Amino acid sequence: MSLKKINTVLAATFILFILWFGTEYILSPQTTAPGFGLPSWPSGDGGGFLITKGIRDVVLALVLGILLVTGHRRALGWALLVEALAAYGDMTTVLAHHGSVATALGVHGLTATLMVLNGLLIMRETRKAAAAPATPAPQPA
Repeated sequence: MSLKKINTVLAATFILFILWFGTEYILSPQTTAPGFGLPSWPSGDGGGFLITKGIRDVVLALVLGILLVTGHRRALGWALLVEALAAYGDMTTVLAHHGSVATALGVHGLTATLMVLNGLLIMRETRKAAAAPATPAPQPA
C-alpha cells in the first residue's frame, strides 16, 4: 500500500473519530463527559462547557475533512500537526486536574501523538511536490 493511501486512511480515521466524539458531546454531554478523564464535571449551567468542547471537536474535524476532500494534502499535514495541540492540551488539562493518568496518556496523548505522526507522514509525502520548482508558463512567440 502506498504512503499516500496509508496517510489518507489514517487522516479519514482521525476525522471520523473526532467528528463522532464531538457529536457525542453535543448530543449527550453528561453521558460522554466521564470518558474524558477528569475527576468531576460541571453540573447545572456549567454543562454548557461540555457542548462547547463538542463544537470545538466537530469544527476541528470539519477543517481536516475539507482539506482531505479538496486534496490540499500539505495543508492537511500542517493542520494535523497544529490540531494535535488540542489533544495535547486535553491531556495536560486532565493531568493538571488530577484526573485519570491512563485516560490522559492513553486517549489524549496517544491521539495527539498519532496525529503528529500522520501529519509528519503527509508532510513527507508532499515534500517533493512542495520543493519542485514551478513550471514556467509558455511564452508567446
